[in-house]
Amino acid sequence: MKIELLVDERKVQMNDFVQKIIVNVIKAMVETLHTIDSEWKEISIHIEKDKLKE
Repeated sequence: MKIELLVDERKVQMNDFVQKIIVNVIKAMVETLHTIDSEWKEISIHIEKDKLKE
């Protein structure tokens, strides 16, 4: 498996150990969802911070 992490459009370098941890955590969470086929091909996650309320 392959993972790419971008923060504010800047690629974050990760060693193999960190990549495996992130991939396995996300994979485990997604595969527990009842509507997900076990033969999935790609997972995409987009996260944005909430804008501060003034």
